[in-house]
Amino acid sequence: MANIKKLLTRRWVVQSLSAILINPYYKGFVDGTIYRGRLKNACVPVLNCYSCPGAVGSCPVGALQAVAVSFSYSFSFYVAGFLGLVGITTGRLACGWVCPFGFLQDLLYRVPTPKFTLPRWMRGIKYFILVFAVLLLPALIADSFGAGVPYFCKWLCPAGTLEAAVPLYIIFPPVRTGAGLLFFWRMAWLFMILVFIILIRRGFCQALCPLGAIYSFFNGLSFYTLEVDPSRCKSCHACQSLCFAGIDVKNRPNHPECIRCLECIKKCPGGAISWNLAIKNVSRSPGGARL
Repeated sequence: MANIKKLLTRRWVVQSLSAILINPYYKGFVDGTIYRGRLKNACVPVLNCYSCPGAVGSCPVGALQAVAVSFSYSFSFYVAGFLGLVGITTGRLACGWVCPFGFLQDLLYRVPTPKFTLPRWMRGIKYFILVFAVLLLPALIADSFGAGVPYFCKWLCPAGTLEAAVPLYIIFPPVRTGAGLLFFWRMAWLFMILVFIILIRRGFCQALCPLGAIYSFFNGLSFYTLEVDPSRCKSCHACQSLCFAGIDVKNRPNHPECIRCLECIKKCPGGAISWNLAIKNVSRSPGGARL
């Protein structure tokens, strides 16, 4: 158990390494080029813009929109299968440990300002964005050339603005020359999102992320789950009080809003909460994990 708690205190190390490994094309940050090799045919499991100068993989939300623009696109079965595989294996674990934009949210929330709790009704916005901005609008509404428009990527994705639009604007002169109303809208929207996530912990994850919406469907079904041992639970509600999503961990440890940050394991005074990888039916180890 001590080793697990030690790892949890260093979650930021895992998040930092994942951001670097997902964006290792450092040449792009120097000359403003975008990697277009074979690795771009594969998706990463988190929100990470295709056009980021450092990205070597594709964003699954961007790929979904490519599918929505043209349902004959051969990438569709791969994208659906990939998201299903990640979801059924780990649920929203990637949100808590791998996503670079999630890591940024964790860092910005440390800025000393008044903090607020997200109203529960706002959690539903991400499902609306998934259905309409990611899937339906690109498929149903075409631009002047008859092509579908990736509305979420173009208008609403703060990760794309921060990872792609901003660095390319700085290092690639043609982008500065061609910047127009859309670019300034995206900058204004990014600013609002950054303020939002400073005031509300993981506000974008909770309210607006369509990828989190997809993975949330798998939290109760995935191989990777959280479990609560009633015999060890002290009913102190420490887990619920520290959970930024206000989840009733004791009764619903695999709630759709859980991003598997595992802070509840670290803070539980009775050691009642553990993670479980239900691949083999073997006995629980003293550390609380089943392998």
